[in-house]
Amino acid sequence: MEVKPIGIIHTPFKSKKETPIQPFRSYIIGKVEVFKEYQEGLEDIEGFSHIILIYKFHKSKGYSLKVKPFLDNEKRGLFATRAPRRPNQLGLSVVRLLIKEGNILFVENIDVIDGTPLLDIKPYVTCFEPGGYIKVGWLEGKIK
Repeated sequence: MEVKPIGIIHTPFKSKKETPIQPFRSYIIGKVEVFKEYQEGLEDIEGFSHIILIYKFHKSKGYSLKVKPFLDNEKRGLFATRAPRRPNQLGLSVVRLLIKEGNILFVENIDVIDGTPLLDIKPYVTCFEPGGYIKVGWLEGKIK
């Protein structure tokens, strides 16, 4: 599988330690720079309030199949968490799209390190998401 970045995510966060753990805890604004060769693909995106950013955890090295997530003291299976150290180092964030200026998207709720390679963008559409009761596993009672 060949994957190449379509852009770069710019944020004020220079290290993992500075970066919010999840986007719901961040009201920080970031810039998503889409490379000029992909700019035409941004047409019509400003009609969406939220977008999904798919990116590479470029500072992440190695992984463990059992991890201790930030909202728990127990080790959990990696795939039942959003831990950044993963076999394929793929990240996903839903962010609020504020404005598009050419090939730059200004977004809110960013939770990634500055310089993160952007792999894809998709519109977030609530009616495409599953409805009804959603179980949150071991996170039950730990988030609101």
